[in-house]
Amino acid sequence: NEMPAFPLTLEQKTGFAFVGILCVFLGLLIIRCFKILLDPYSSMPSSTWEDEVEGLDKGTFEYALA
Repeated sequence: NEMPAFPLTLEQKTGFAFVGILCVFLGLLIIRCFKILLDPYSSMPSSTWEDEVEGLDKGTFEYALA
């Protein structure tokens, strides 16, 4: 059984674990952003679009600007 020449210290292990967690988090964010870019309207509720259009159709344009 050979011992490794440079064993990792506790600080180095903690640093590698932290960087690994950050990489996983970054990967999840990249996947989420690509999903939003490919289909941007799927994550939006359609009721907000319908409410604004109904308000503008009724002639309440002044209230929509405020």
